[in-house]
Amino acid sequence: MGEGVANDATLMPFISSANIACGAHAGDEDTMQQTVALAMQYSVAIGAHPSFDDKENFGRTEMQLTTAEAYTLVLQQVQLLDKICMTAGATLHHVKPHGALYNMAAKDATLSAAIAQAVFDINPAFILYGLSGSHLISEVKKLGLKTASEVFADRTYRDDGSLTPRSQSNALIEDEAIAMKQILQFVQQKTVTGTSGKIISLQADTICIHGDGKHAVAFAKRTATLLKEKNILIESIR
Repeated sequence: MGEGVANDATLMPFISSANIACGAHAGDEDTMQQTVALAMQYSVAIGAHPSFDDKENFGRTEMQLTTAEAYTLVLQQVQLLDKICMTAGATLHHVKPHGALYNMAAKDATLSAAIAQAVFDINPAFILYGLSGSHLISEVKKLGLKTASEVFADRTYRDDGSLTPRSQSNALIEDEAIAMKQILQFVQQKTVTGTSGKIISLQADTICIHGDGKHAVAFAKRTATLLKEKNILIESIR
C-alpha cells in the first residue's frame, strides 16, 4: 500500500496487515503518513515494504548490490517508516521486502542475511515476512527474528516453490474462483498446485494480495467473505 494506486481506503477494511511503500519503489513521506493513519483507523498491522531504489521500474527489476549496500538500503527505508509510525503514535509491526528485492533474497542466502541483519538492528521485535520455504525465512530465523511464511493469492507457483516470474504469461492469477481455490488450499491443506500440476507443500502464515493488481479489491473482499464462511479467523501475526 501507499503505492499511489488509490485503492488503499477501499482495501483496508478487508485486511489484517498492510505493507507500506517506503519511498524507494513508490511513495514518499506524505503517502507513508497517510497510509499509516489509514491503517490505524482500521486497526491493521503496519509493515515496511522496502525495495530497490528504482521508481522507474516499480522495484521489479533486479539490481546487483553489495552486502553493505543491501543492508543500508533496507535499514534506511525501515527506519524512516518506523520514525513516521512513532510520530503518529503507531507501532511498526513487520517488514516485507518488495518486488525484485524480495524475489532475489528468496533465492540468495547472503542477501537475505543482510536484510535480516538490518531489520534486527532496528528492532529485534519486528516480524519479517518472506516467501514460504525460502532463504528469507531460514536466514531470518538464524538471527532469532520471528518470521511469517508468506503465500500469494494472485500469483502462480513453479515446481520449486518459487513464484512464476512476471515476465511469463501465466504468472498472475486474474480469475477470482481460481484465486479463492488456491487460498483455501493454502490454509486447509498447506499446499499449492504448481503450474505443471505438481503439489507443493508449504507453510502459510500470511496471504498476500497485491494492491496494484487489477482485481485487488474484489479479491480482498471475496477472501474475507470466504474465510469467514469457513470459520477461519483473519488476524495479524503475533
